[in-house]
Amino acid sequence: MFKIKTWISSFRLRTLPLALSTILMGSFLAIASGEYKASVIALSLTTTLLLQILSNIANDYGDGTKGTDNKNRLGPERALQSGQISPGQMKTAIFAFALLSFISGVYLILESFGNELFPILVFLLMGIAAIAAAIKYTVGTKAYGYSGLGDIFVFVFFGLTAVFGTYFLNTKKIDPDILLPAISMGLLSTAVLNLNNMRDIKNDVASGKITFAAKLGINKAKKYHLSLLSVAMVSAITYTRFNFTSGWNLVYLLSFPFFAIQLKNILRIKDEVLLDPYLKKLALTTLLFSILFGIGLIL
Repeated sequence: MFKIKTWISSFRLRTLPLALSTILMGSFLAIASGEYKASVIALSLTTTLLLQILSNIANDYGDGTKGTDNKNRLGPERALQSGQISPGQMKTAIFAFALLSFISGVYLILESFGNELFPILVFLLMGIAAIAAAIKYTVGTKAYGYSGLGDIFVFVFFGLTAVFGTYFLNTKKIDPDILLPAISMGLLSTAVLNLNNMRDIKNDVASGKITFAAKLGINKAKKYHLSLLSVAMVSAITYTRFNFTSGWNLVYLLSFPFFAIQLKNILRIKDEVLLDPYLKKLALTTLLFSILFGIGLIL
């Protein structure tokens, strides 16, 4: 039972609402357009959850084997770090979730496109790229998370690609207006990563993991955090401004005070360990924002 709890902990369940948020945003936009398939939405959610878990355990393995997860780290103790799960067992889990993500992704693509060869190939390549990105964040000698590129990959894969991809899988259309809510979700996802990196900034620098937050330093990283949240909100409001149909479109504004209160507290925190609870809070608030935005679209 203890081992099972350790495995579940390694999945980092508090990150899953964030993964769901971007897919829900793309799904709600598709539903609002009148062209969607419930099976495609369900498979999109499943594939994304598997990819997020894959990313989490690969991060556990990469940071664990590199020594970045050590006694000086401020966040929760990781599975490899604790010694409860061996590197070999974690590698097996990474392979298993990579395979599950691939299988779920193939089913999703076939459910959406049937026998249309070209879009199948395009999305298959995108899926493989997403799996590779999930693993290579901290795994390998050229892990991009160790050179400050994690923010870009999160923005692209967990924002633009997730929202646009989900929308296109349902509608078979490219709508330029979708770029704005996609940017919002990408920036909010990046904000969660930045918050994680701000918490670990001292230990990361000491371990040679130079995240974007580490490059900026804690004070500038907080200003960067402010910018991420601010532009995310402005992008959402701009989308509503040009696609306004009723007052319901503005219901997502109810989530803004939660973002503001969290941001106020984050900017005031001096001890980095106190940033940890805000990872879950920001992920859940992002999920709330996505759901309210979607409700406003379809009512």
